[in-house]
Amino acid sequence: MLLHKRKDGGAQWILRYTLHGRRREMGLGALRDVSLKQARELATGWRSVLHEGRDPIKERNKQKREAISNLHYLKDIAVDAFESRKAELKDDGKACDWFSPLRLYILPKLGCLPVSEITQTEIRNTLAPIWHTKAATAEKALIRLNLCLKHAAALGLDVDLQATEKARALLGKQRHKTQNFPAMDWRKFPAFYKTLCETTTMTQLALR
Repeated sequence: MLLHKRKDGGAQWILRYTLHGRRREMGLGALRDVSLKQARELATGWRSVLHEGRDPIKERNKQKREAISNLHYLKDIAVDAFESRKAELKDDGKACDWFSPLRLYILPKLGCLPVSEITQTEIRNTLAPIWHTKAATAEKALIRLNLCLKHAAALGLDVDLQATEKARALLGKQRHKTQNFPAMDWRKFPAFYKTLCETTTMTQLALR
């Protein structure tokens, strides 16, 4: 086992082994994610596989395929979808902004359902309590759920890709929308600022 340092400054644990006269290298994880103790434990486990005459890399790939085939609850799909998108998210999604609408509003009710059983009715019943009172959050939750269902479909699972749009139709048009105040025309700003100088209330002073 060795630590391979990359040009970008990162480092990865590597297990080197020889099987049937062929030398191979197996990644054990990045240094930032896997400690020396964990890397040694992983290496010991894969060496045991090697001593049984099996290829550790092929065995790990087999385990991944089996894990995917058993991945059918929404809670598992959601985590897998999040992990697949972490690299695209700001700060690798560590703030969990992407995942929080699912964690707070979707998974408590639908997390233990197989994705194949999730219908527009379940989605409607889940989001109805916040559809109008927390419109922006409910919208994010619905979008994230749709991405999870697409992720499940990409894994080969049987899902209704129209379920979220059907749920949207059942929920109806949202009443509460977040509104931003329009920006002031820059040409009007000097006159506006002049009015602030004419009074000395705390509000005007704060704006100045």
